[in-house]
Amino acid sequence: MDWTGKSILITGGTGSFGKKFTEIILKKHPEIKKIVIFSRDEFKQFEMSNMPQFKNDKRLRFFIGDIRDKERLYRALEGIDFVIHAAALKQVPACEYNPFEAVKTNILGAQNVINTCIDKNVKKVVALSTDKACAPINLYGATKLCSDKLFITGNAYAGANETRFSVVRYGNVAGSRGSVIPYFKKLIESGTKELPITDYRMTRFWLKLEQAVKMVIIALETMHGGELYVKKIPSMKMTDLALAMAPHLKLKEIGIRPGEKIHEIMIPMEDARHTVEFRDYYIVQPDFEWWESLSLMPGGKAVDPEFEYHSGNNTEWLTIEQMKKLIEEITYEKELSVR
Repeated sequence: MDWTGKSILITGGTGSFGKKFTEIILKKHPEIKKIVIFSRDEFKQFEMSNMPQFKNDKRLRFFIGDIRDKERLYRALEGIDFVIHAAALKQVPACEYNPFEAVKTNILGAQNVINTCIDKNVKKVVALSTDKACAPINLYGATKLCSDKLFITGNAYAGANETRFSVVRYGNVAGSRGSVIPYFKKLIESGTKELPITDYRMTRFWLKLEQAVKMVIIALETMHGGELYVKKIPSMKMTDLALAMAPHLKLKEIGIRPGEKIHEIMIPMEDARHTVEFRDYYIVQPDFEWWESLSLMPGGKAVDPEFEYHSGNNTEWLTIEQMKKLIEEITYEKELSVR
């Protein structure tokens, strides 16, 4: 794909993903025209604009706006070629306590992004999803599942228009805001005598932010419209994560929280008949009449009809030493970004 002269807009662009995506694209594709950071927090935009890797870069623009505001989206999307939709209310407890707000942002906001992108003839849109959207048991997951389906079906709404939509789904990003790693770090630094584990059986997928960004770039470069991309990533037991961070501390099982799962599910068995496997990722194909299945996806192979992809049945697992190295890399990158 030719990135020359292209303009990109990132909703929720001041978040962990938006900053890393912007950093990688500015370095990898100096030929792009501009990246627009669209978000509602002026202070976070100020902080991001003054980070060493972004300061004085004339390809970077900052727009204050909310995806709930359709008119502002229309203005921000003028001349935009690609959109990465990362804006969402993501904290499970906050969504449970403020359900109307979660619906307004995660569902109605998604609808606004879809409609305005079609009207403004944006070429490609990639929406970020979450493992919690798969067989959801909390409101956050339910709103993201709805959002995923809206974006996939957005291809039908686009009709003869060139706009195409796809979705990228991934699990826990190590070190991101709200992640258990910074939470454990705070506890350890405060002198805690034990680390809380909700359930000793619990497993989670883990990936670096850079891996998530690369998956989105792959989606942008290969999508036909309607695909749901799922990155292959390793799993780890939460008890092993605790051992990697503080082997000297005791563990305390505190009980599973509302809306929490023992294992993260990325692809349910019900989607196996639509799923194609590639070396580094899976694609769940859309159930469209015009979709030509594997003929659109050279190099892929259909999965077993009873295939299910979750963190408990994964074939790739992180060791304690690998997690230690991952945490060290995250800490180093964070220090580097604020110098």
